[in-house]
Amino acid sequence: VNRAGVPLMEIVSEPDMRSPEEARAYLTKLRTILRYIEASTANMEEGSFRCDANISLRPSGSEELGTKVEVKNMNSFRSVYNALVYEAERQSRVLDEGGSVAQETRGWVEDRGVTVSQRSKEYASDYRYFPEPDLPPLSIDQPWIDQVQGSLPELPDARAERYVHDYGLPTDVAGVLTASRSTSDYFESVLEAGAAGGQALQSLARAAANWIVGELARLLNANGRSIEDLAFEPARLVELIRMVDEGTLSTSMARTVFEDMFESGEAPSAVAERRGLVQISDEGAVQAAVDEAIEGNPQPVADYLGGKDAAMGFLVGQVMRITRGKANPKVAGDLLRQRLESMR
Repeated sequence: VNRAGVPLMEIVSEPDMRSPEEARAYLTKLRTILRYIEASTANMEEGSFRCDANISLRPSGSEELGTKVEVKNMNSFRSVYNALVYEAERQSRVLDEGGSVAQETRGWVEDRGVTVSQRSKEYASDYRYFPEPDLPPLSIDQPWIDQVQGSLPELPDARAERYVHDYGLPTDVAGVLTASRSTSDYFESVLEAGAAGGQALQSLARAAANWIVGELARLLNANGRSIEDLAFEPARLVELIRMVDEGTLSTSMARTVFEDMFESGEAPSAVAERRGLVQISDEGAVQAAVDEAIEGNPQPVADYLGGKDAAMGFLVGQVMRITRGKANPKVAGDLLRQRLESMR
């Protein structure tokens, strides 16, 4: 506990990392876990997460670690990575020139991209350890540990594995979803809302994951918002996915509706009606546009009947133009084929 009464926790790792990349990955995963269990906001920039890194070099194949150097004053994962890269190169130069690395503490200077010496001869005896008389011994019993452990949420690796196993999500998508607890919790809420409405979970999970890691992530980043600030409830996303599945909205229409929902918080059905974006899937309504497209484009019709399948794409495009993009492309294509085949 510091002088302001704020509890502090120090985690000291074994010398088990072999590169700046591993160190950065370790810190990223540690931050994710701390946030999942709500032990800390774990923001290096705000001072709720700090890292001091020890680094030493040794000859390839050697088991004995070289002299360690501690690096301080790093306030981002990028700084940690860059400081370790610099320090590895600095120590390599010293050793290659026949010198020896001094055991010391060095500070990272962000604007210059270098480390500078701060203190030397840092052995245990240099710290002059002594017990703090005003702090009583802290004894933690096993029942309390068991109780806390039992209250922990599902951690990110376990969640990601479950998403891959239960919902068939790609590993990279599951990793993005679980990198943030708030994102993962939102994904879970979407699935709960879908299950309550009788939605098939596997297909819903795949669609929801694509919306969350795709369009939603893009809009949040572009607007500097977090997922906690969303204007619409998880059930709204379920409704949007259902409208696409049922053919009420095309994919491009759904993106337009989603952007509107992001700002307004309205239900997708209300947005689609307000903006006139409901897709036409009724065969009777589309048939009229199909007949008009065939009548107005005799050459592409002749090309298709002559064996040029590419002409079908042009004719579907004409149906979409006639209906101002509202016709269901699949319905339009099916009706065009039926009508053209009857003309052979």
